[in-house]
Amino acid sequence: MQQSIHARSGLSGIGPLLVLTDLVAVLATGLLVDRGLWPVALGTAALGLALVARSLGLYQSRLVLSVLEDLPALLVTTLTAGLLVLGLGLDPAAPRSDALARAAVFTAALAAILVTGRVVAYAVVRTGRRRGLLMHRVVIVGADDIGTRLAGALLADPATGLQPVGFVDDDADPRYLPAPLLGDLRALPRVMRDLNVNDVVFAWGARTDDQTIALVRHCQQMQYQVFVVPRFYEVMGLDRARRIEVVSDVSLVRLRRWAVRPGSMLVKRSLDIVVSALALVLLAPVLIGTAVAVRRELGSPIIFRQTRVGRDGRTFELLKFRSMAASTRQGDTTWNIDTSDRLGPVGRFIRRTGVDELPQLWNILRGDMSLVGPRPERPHFVAQFSEETPGYRHRHRMRTGLTGWAQVNNLRGDTSIDDRARADNYYITNWSLWGDVKIVMRTVRTVARREPRRDEELMDLVVEAGTPPDSARAG
Repeated sequence: MQQSIHARSGLSGIGPLLVLTDLVAVLATGLLVDRGLWPVALGTAALGLALVARSLGLYQSRLVLSVLEDLPALLVTTLTAGLLVLGLGLDPAAPRSDALARAAVFTAALAAILVTGRVVAYAVVRTGRRRGLLMHRVVIVGADDIGTRLAGALLADPATGLQPVGFVDDDADPRYLPAPLLGDLRALPRVMRDLNVNDVVFAWGARTDDQTIALVRHCQQMQYQVFVVPRFYEVMGLDRARRIEVVSDVSLVRLRRWAVRPGSMLVKRSLDIVVSALALVLLAPVLIGTAVAVRRELGSPIIFRQTRVGRDGRTFELLKFRSMAASTRQGDTTWNIDTSDRLGPVGRFIRRTGVDELPQLWNILRGDMSLVGPRPERPHFVAQFSEETPGYRHRHRMRTGLTGWAQVNNLRGDTSIDDRARADNYYITNWSLWGDVKIVMRTVRTVARREPRRDEELMDLVVEAGTPPDSARAG
């Protein structure tokens, strides 16, 4: 799906201002309090302060800006800078008491300047929001009591930076809403596009959770800033580390923007090309030896080809080493367990070790697949599971993979399709390059110790006509 190219909201743009404020505070403290500090020590203190502040969430954009809420974290960052100055910036020949006194003076002065800088920066941001310079329009999904109360709080406090332009919901009465009713939930994509709105809040509406989750995923894929009102929000409080904010008495969770963007996907694709090409070269003896063994046991063809469904529903021809004797039936509509008497010693070995999957390195090299992603399935079962399993079709938002989050969590074989779909969607929502690396490492460990496989990827040929077993379809 084409991603929307929107300007980044001002809500996500105050981070650089806060970083600059903190760095200026460190520099000003050095110039005003202790000009004898080495530039390297002062720069190291500034860098250490910024890194600690970032880890504590002090550079995250927030709806409600409060220095009092930030004060404990600000003091921690100040202490970090003071310790770095003590260790790097003072004369080692000076008495210890003098060194501690100078570091204490620097730390105290930095705390005062840092807090003052934050007060000024927050005042500037709040003023800009009230005057509309940093104000961003938001659509609220859900026109029940929570949605209307939240809209009223945002309208009453423009300093939050969000201005409700309307609601979308089913069965809502527009006469009692503080902002216009823009349509039902199906109209949300059109409303966001037509009004050029980049922020959306999901409160509790009339639709089911499955329907709402589909809209949330759509908004994330379009790179909108998404807020959600969690269940039991009444017992939740401010938690910067978990991106929880409180407007009036309503808790909001700010969802991270979807990491699957053109730039990150280019990096992922580049790694796929490099790793698959290198693996094909290094594993050439294994590939050749397996091809010879399969040819002697089963004859031609050596490679088994099957149509699978990839990203955005596009089909491709998946490659595997053939491991079974030929059948008179086609295996595209049968869910078969790996107990066939048509398996010979070579077939059982390459399945147990995963060697039969190695030709898919060529699928990866030519762009059909990725090293990591949801496993591709056959068109017949994709159509079936898309009808029966909530969220199954959403797993095709990303290129399919040789291994994936579901596989390394033992969701293979005669296991729930619902669980696999949830695992795949979890992977896509939380994708990162380091996450891919961890999955590959866990895959190597799993392959090294696993028993003979009983998964749908082994079901290449038909033993008997049928459909997936009930345990694989049940949630």
